Amino acid sequence: MIPLFAQYPRLADRFPRVSLGEFPTPVEKLSGLCRRMGKDNLYIKRDDLTGNVCGGNKVRKLEFLLAHAQRCGATRIITAGGAGSNHAMASALYAKQVGLQAVLMLFSQPNSSAVRQNLLMNLYNDAQVIHHESYQEYLEAVTGLIEHFEMLDGVHPYFIPLGGSSPVGVTGYVNAGFELAMQVAQGDIPSPDHIYLALGTMGTAAGLMLGLKAAGLKARVHAVRVVHSFMADEEKSNFLFRQTNELLRSLDASFPLCAIEPEDITIHHEYFGERYGLFTQKSVDAAVLLRESDGIILDGTYTGKAGAGFLDHAASCVDKGEILLFWNTKNSRPFPGEVLSGDYRRLPEPFHRYFIDPVQPLDQEFLT
Repeated sequence: MIPLFAQYPRLADRFPRVSLGEFPTPVEKLSGLCRRMGKDNLYIKRDDLTGNVCGGNKVRKLEFLLAHAQRCGATRIITAGGAGSNHAMASALYAKQVGLQAVLMLFSQPNSSAVRQNLLMNLYNDAQVIHHESYQEYLEAVTGLIEHFEMLDGVHPYFIPLGGSSPVGVTGYVNAGFELAMQVAQGDIPSPDHIYLALGTMGTAAGLMLGLKAAGLKARVHAVRVVHSFMADEEKSNFLFRQTNELLRSLDASFPLCAIEPEDITIHHEYFGERYGLFTQKSVDAAVLLRESDGIILDGTYTGKAGAGFLDHAASCVDKGEILLFWNTKNSRPFPGEVLSGDYRRLPEPFHRYFIDPVQPLDQEFLT
């Protein structure tokens, strides 16, 4: 039984969940990094290992989202993201595992090797991929597409918002907060003072904050923004926190009513760079350092930017008693060879450019 349900058994009876991942994910000291930096207080939460085939933070959310889709009687899910969206890719993979068809509405983004790999994984998992030139174009098309598939299937498709960041999906990271509290109680890690993670659609940060609050941990969450500011800000994050809290209390009145205080979260905007999907030099440097020191795999657009914030804090930290935890939300499982050898020409034509055009310069540097 997952820690959230063990603490609140009534939720287990009322909240559907399908087991997709392997939990708890490990917490480890970054021993190599500690040696390099002359520290003894740097740890990592390995959510890159949430699943055998594909890890990352989306697995926790999809356990609840796909179970809810099944309970609603859906046969198809619709979700969205950038062309190389990790969320869209994971949704297609795990939807197929539980017998649901995935429709992915994907909008343009800067090219990278990860975009290519995720598109091939979508193809491998029989997802229907639809190209949109922009985020705005996706927004204008989504209602019509939902109505189209409702008429086609005779049942309403289950819509999953960007990043799986609905109160249902966010509950996966409420459980993650309880999981970390369990690992602290077991002595696997000292109680962290600061936790760094990437901030995209805000579900991971909002859920983790709620879980930490409800479980009694006092860590400050440092959310490093990796998307445009209109998609992620403190007000929206707090609203998602409250919505999820209300959902859990509606299912089990004994779940605590929690509130976010100013000291609970810091949103860092300074690591974003020029636009969504673009590597930064600091993100590449952070990824290279963690790979060389401890074999940790980060990317240049999400976890590398969060890693840069974590490393800057570690370098400036004068309180040797403070415990810093980096929450790795990137999948580090290599895709099977048959995925990467797929024929991209089976994708809709607008996606072919990601395999023809060169990747962005910093990605090329990162690969070498």
